Amino acid sequence: MYHSITIVGNVGRDPEMRYLPNGTAVTSFSIASNHQYTSNTGETIKQVVWFRVSVFGKQGESCNQYLSKGSKVLVEGRLNPDPQSGGPRVWIPKDGSPPRASFEVTANVVRFLSTKSDSNQEQGSPRSSDFDSAGFIGPDDEDDNLPF
Repeated sequence: MYHSITIVGNVGRDPEMRYLPNGTAVTSFSIASNHQYTSNTGETIKQVVWFRVSVFGKQGESCNQYLSKGSKVLVEGRLNPDPQSGGPRVWIPKDGSPPRASFEVTANVVRFLSTKSDSNQEQGSPRSSDFDSAGFIGPDDEDDNLPF
C-alpha cells in the first residue's frame, strides 16, 4: 500500500536540525496550511491546520539553511500515524487545556516557494532560480553517488 500527502503553507517557526547516530541530518519544522470559506449563514470561517515535518539528509540540510519562519513551502511526503491510535498524535497540554493533535509528515520532496523579497532573507540566500525541480540547490552532483 502507498499513500502520499501534499501540503502548501507557511513555515511556523525556524527549522531545527539534529543528526542521527549514523550521521544523517534530520531537520524538523512546522507548516501552517490555511483555508478560508464562507458558511451558509454568510460567516467567514478561517481554518488553520498544523503539520510537523521531518526532512532527512542533504535536503534536510538545505531546509535548515534556507527556510525560516514565514517562508512559503510545498512538502510532499507521507503521514506518520500514532502507533496506538492510527490517527494523528494526541497529547494533553500541561496547562489543563483540551487535548491537542499533531499531524506528522516525513517529507520526500520540499520545494521552496518564497522569493527573496517574500521572506526578507539575508544577502547570499538563494533565488528561486537557483533551485532545480526537486527543490535542491545547484548542479545535480548527486548523480556520482547513485548505484546505477
